[in-house]
Amino acid sequence: ALGFAGVMLAACGHKDKDAPLAFVPADTPYVVANLDIMDDGTRAALLAQADAQLPSNLAQLDAAADRLAAKDPEGARLLRALRAEFNGKTVETFAQGIGLDLKGYSALYGLGLAPVLRFQLSDPKAFEGFIGRLEAAYGKKLDLANADKQSYRKYVFAASGTEMILAMVDKQAVAALLPADASPALLRQALGLDRPQKNLQDDGRLATLAKAKGYQKWLVGDLDLTRALPLAVSGKDPLFGAIQKAHAEAESAKTGEPVANQLQSSPSCATDAARIAARVPTLSFGYTQLDAKHQDVRFDVALAADISKAFASLKVELPGLGRSGAAPFDLSIALPVAQLRTFWMAQADAVAATPFTCPSLTDLNDSFAKLGPAMQKAAIPPFGDMLGLRIALDSLVPGQNAGLPTFSGRLVLGTNNPAGLLAMGQMMVPALTQLKPANDGTPVPLPKDMTSMLGQPGWLAMSDKALALGVGAGEDAKLADTLKDPAGDAGQITRMHLTGAMYLGWLQLMEQKVDSLAAATAAISKGDEPSIDGVDGDDGSTQAAADAARSKAQFAAMKSQAERVESIDAEMHVDDAGAVITSRTVLK
Repeated sequence: ALGFAGVMLAACGHKDKDAPLAFVPADTPYVVANLDIMDDGTRAALLAQADAQLPSNLAQLDAAADRLAAKDPEGARLLRALRAEFNGKTVETFAQGIGLDLKGYSALYGLGLAPVLRFQLSDPKAFEGFIGRLEAAYGKKLDLANADKQSYRKYVFAASGTEMILAMVDKQAVAALLPADASPALLRQALGLDRPQKNLQDDGRLATLAKAKGYQKWLVGDLDLTRALPLAVSGKDPLFGAIQKAHAEAESAKTGEPVANQLQSSPSCATDAARIAARVPTLSFGYTQLDAKHQDVRFDVALAADISKAFASLKVELPGLGRSGAAPFDLSIALPVAQLRTFWMAQADAVAATPFTCPSLTDLNDSFAKLGPAMQKAAIPPFGDMLGLRIALDSLVPGQNAGLPTFSGRLVLGTNNPAGLLAMGQMMVPALTQLKPANDGTPVPLPKDMTSMLGQPGWLAMSDKALALGVGAGEDAKLADTLKDPAGDAGQITRMHLTGAMYLGWLQLMEQKVDSLAAATAAISKGDEPSIDGVDGDDGSTQAAADAARSKAQFAAMKSQAERVESIDAEMHVDDAGAVITSRTVLK
């Protein structure tokens, strides 16, 4: 007995009673935390990726500050002060500059729906220095307050009825977004002065989740919709209640509608929200591999038993769904219309039998009522025979001077009735009537007038389960093999393969289109154009130029990231527990 007690004490002794997870309530609606410390190589790989993403993130922070400036100038100034802290720094040097322990533990979690971030510090004085610099750049001191001799700083966002608090508690930094009129109990729990009766560290939920799903312990996230959604919809959560009240007060000032009328909530809202959450109870994610060359992530979406049952055993006969494609962009999506129709009809019937009564959810009744007739139409051949879609691009080149891009590749339409689908196409495009493809995958060339329109040769091929179109030189040689690619395994929903070169080409194409739109907008705003909403042409032109500059910076950052990518592969399938989504990024 003494030996057993000694073993138990040794097992419990490794737990740090002041670790971030020890402050997280076991029933928190959401949490993202690390359960173990990364090794040096893994940490370096993650920091390198974070540095590559940093310019894009900072451009987004700039845009957020600009959007906030009109409604909350002081809040925008505070965001810009935070943004200035990153000038000339990597993520690692920024973290060191604020005293963050990169070899420590951290947790982002909800007290109700109020987010709290708690992380360990390696240098508490550096964190105090960071707050001082933030206040200097902001232009004034943040409000200083106390709770049982624990000091903290706060900033009130009057427009949303919320406040941000910052504190240093022992050797941990705490940041939280709370209602502006947060109760003493909520404030004390956010600061860690009061501990939860049951905490997530002792509960072990994240560790159990990581083991079951194969997540590495470096980062694990969990969202419990059965807790979060009822809080959000019922109006009982303090943070959401404060935001709704602030919105109601602003609306009342405009329309005269009493605030109390706008804040009325039906008791059925929590019940209806729980009903919805029961369909998708939880979402979780974590890294499964992370090093200098690989970043593999897995997402798990728990589904109600009837949803999983409807798709876990379903095998879709779409060529290519059964294995990762080799084309620079290769996407296969299962769209078994007959099974989807049966499933969604059952959902529509369930809502019709028991409608939602919560005022904020009654629109769902109309949506599901319209879904029934839509599903009836989907049964009409050849759409009712559809099985899925595959797009394989071998090349994509942006057009010159904002012209249309040129491409080569294949389009595969999986169907139980390829001859019927072809007949429909021939009715819509009479030129196709001269095509008589055999049912063996042999390609036949498209008519000359169609190839002239495409600007390059094209072919059509057919099998007993698919109709395929190939466009571009040499695509005819690939069509027959494409139609012979393996179909999906049971439960397989989606597969995607993307090379870094194709990803970069997409970004260049998107940038080209955004630049064209920006140029057109600037042309309209420029000169002596009439004022719009009190903004004259010069102001509009200046704003357009600022927007264009931010967009260019964001695209430059994204292209820099894309240049580091060798390939990205993703897949989604449904098993008895729900949907599983995995992605694998290979870096150069």
